[in-house]
Amino acid sequence: MIARVWHGWAPAASADDYQRHYETEVRDHLAAVPGFHGARLLRRSDAEEVEFTSITYFTDLDAVRGFAGDHFDQAVVEDAAREALSRWDQQVTHHDVALEI
Repeated sequence: MIARVWHGWAPAASADDYQRHYETEVRDHLAAVPGFHGARLLRRSDAEEVEFTSITYFTDLDAVRGFAGDHFDQAVVEDAAREALSRWDQQVTHHDVALEI
């Protein structure tokens, strides 16, 4: 299994907008990808901004390509996300899931 990890930051005022986008549009897009095995959206706040960490799980890199295309190391950031976020990772990282408890 492959874990795809990405970070984005939103001003506190628009962080809920990004989370709603992830809960609806991103969830629906991911659910349609063969080999998708779940996602986690982590949220960490400070006084001025919110950091989001997205971890998505796929069977293998072919399944990742089904979501992200041939340039699968590049972030997929839709227009609605760009409106809510102030900055984000341009690149993602992929990790082999070594252990699941």
